[in-house]
Amino acid sequence: MGAMTPERTSAPDAFRICFVCTGNICRSPMAEAIMRTIVARTGYSAQIAVTSAATGDWHVGEHADPRTIAALEAHGYDPGRHRARQFDPAWFPELDLVVAFDRGHERVLRQWAPSEADQSKVQLLLGFDPEAATMDVPDPYYSDAAMFDTVLVAIERACTSLFRQLEPAIRQGVP
Repeated sequence: MGAMTPERTSAPDAFRICFVCTGNICRSPMAEAIMRTIVARTGYSAQIAVTSAATGDWHVGEHADPRTIAALEAHGYDPGRHRARQFDPAWFPELDLVVAFDRGHERVLRQWAPSEADQSKVQLLLGFDPEAATMDVPDPYYSDAAMFDTVLVAIERACTSLFRQLEPAIRQGVP
């Protein structure tokens, strides 16, 4: 596991979210870029910290998939200078929410969690979208660019819904 810790670009008491997918080059970088944009546009960058990681180490150090970057840019998001990294269970105490993209990720992350409290931090992204027809965000890696757009739209809806659920507590200073 990587020795890196979750990013410390916000206040120490910020609400910290880590999006976790398989390789940290498709779905989780999309969610990170989308959520960072939502947070910045609403003025909560100091209160909400967003990062992403992978369950596996296959792509550590790589940029986001070019199709991820293209989909983000086509939808008006800045993909940033993303570099894939693997989730480290030692991060759990520093995180408030660990967002998985499918039930496989959810299972792995809950197994890695050192306590019941940390297990409860692991949630499925589409669980935040009341209109989602499924709980799993499909992995677009072996598909075409159109699937990246489809996945981005699903992630965007769920991130928007997640933010709407977090905002009242953040606004009141209750992370």
